[in-house]
Amino acid sequence: MIALTINGKTVETDASPDTPLLWVLRDELGLTGTKFGCGIAECGACTVHLDGRAVRSCATPLRRAAGKQVTTIEAMSAERVGHAVQQAWLKIDVPQCGYCQSGQIMSAVALLTKNPAPSDADIDSAMSGNLCRCGTYNQVREAIHEAAASLKA
Repeated sequence: MIALTINGKTVETDASPDTPLLWVLRDELGLTGTKFGCGIAECGACTVHLDGRAVRSCATPLRRAAGKQVTTIEAMSAERVGHAVQQAWLKIDVPQCGYCQSGQIMSAVALLTKNPAPSDADIDSAMSGNLCRCGTYNQVREAIHEAAASLKA
């Protein structure tokens, strides 16, 4: 059994240590906010936080998550930065199809937690691993600036 801490709760799984974290989150724990996109850590749809750092859960084996804090999109509204980012996403009306948005939000939260006043270049760099087929990159950047401003207030 592998013990994991997901969104502050300890869970155990008998999945193989090589199983991608994404499949345990979605298939065993029912946390379907984390999306499967490409399966090779290129699109960012599966982004979660591992000890506060944005990682691609499709390429993160369970053994790497054991003993660490895993945070998914389902827990973002309970965190100050996560809530601010989600509110900014709504205010700016970022999503179109919405499929990539949980990964986008997770990357944005990781950025703002580390850098509360990012420049456009900082945002572009931090978000470069998150692909959006609908092309909402300008809205994402605007929403991150909006969230940063709201966190200062």
